[in-house]
Amino acid sequence: MAKRALITGITGQDGYYLAKLLLDKGYEVHGLVRPDHYDVSDRLGDITDRVTIEHAELTDSLTIRVIVERLQPDEIYNLAAPSHVGRSFSVPESTIEIVGVGCLRLLEAVRQASPRSRLYQAASSEMFGRAAVSPQNEQTPFHPRNPYGVAKLAAYWAVVNYRETYGLFACNGITYNHESERRGEEFVTRKISMAAARIALGLQKRLTLGNLDARRDWGFAPEYVEAMWLMLQQPEPDDFVLGTGVTHSVRDFCEAAFNRVNLNYKDFVDIDPALVRPSEEHLLVADPSKAARVLGWRARTPLRDIVAHMVDADLSRQRRALR
Repeated sequence: MAKRALITGITGQDGYYLAKLLLDKGYEVHGLVRPDHYDVSDRLGDITDRVTIEHAELTDSLTIRVIVERLQPDEIYNLAAPSHVGRSFSVPESTIEIVGVGCLRLLEAVRQASPRSRLYQAASSEMFGRAAVSPQNEQTPFHPRNPYGVAKLAAYWAVVNYRETYGLFACNGITYNHESERRGEEFVTRKISMAAARIALGLQKRLTLGNLDARRDWGFAPEYVEAMWLMLQQPEPDDFVLGTGVTHSVRDFCEAAFNRVNLNYKDFVDIDPALVRPSEEHLLVADPSKAARVLGWRARTPLRDIVAHMVDADLSRQRRALR
């Protein structure tokens, strides 16, 4: 009998790639989306007809429990979250409610209705925030600097608590930035790849950014969902840092994107001081050695290839729109 998986946040970047991975492995995949989101074909594309959609808010504990009890999923992947860190300052209460308390509701549903289900929680490097050391590993103290990081940390500790108190197979994957052609347009990486494509096609003239020297640990999203799956295949539940261990600057990303379309980013990029954030006291960069040792997982795709993939996809999209 095929394994059954439930993915919250299935319409997001990671949700799509994870669903595709599980389908390719023969899973029966169910995706949880908000009740007002009935047409998911624009987000799930080629796998729409292979996924069963369930409707519930992560604020609705009763409906979540009913779904978990009915499905009895072998694996649950909690990826649902408002993913833009900056916006969490504008809506801190709903961020905590959906990310932190939402995870707690899901854990309670598992405890009460399907305790054999294995659960993955999408934790975040934002929990480290003003990190005391770089790089960060599973023992690095947390110090979140925004409501999103605080909410993710609440969910993280809820997972640890339910694992230790109730014996649930529940894991945290502390992921660093990971990109793809499915990254939302509000993220700087997608903003850059789309601008490079549009400028190359004569559809846009300039790109405005903030601090080009800001550095991030950027990986390739399809590889990170492999680690999520691997975590739930282990004999014992545990938490893992997932990243590349290498940082690049926004300038590096710009240079790679514009090089892909044979342009020099310096000719097209403007700096807006209002978009410049203060420099980080310590870099957020992963030490993924535990994941390599225990899971046999490593990030494999270099940044230049990730950027090329994103720019090529945006070129194709823009060309189709022109037809």
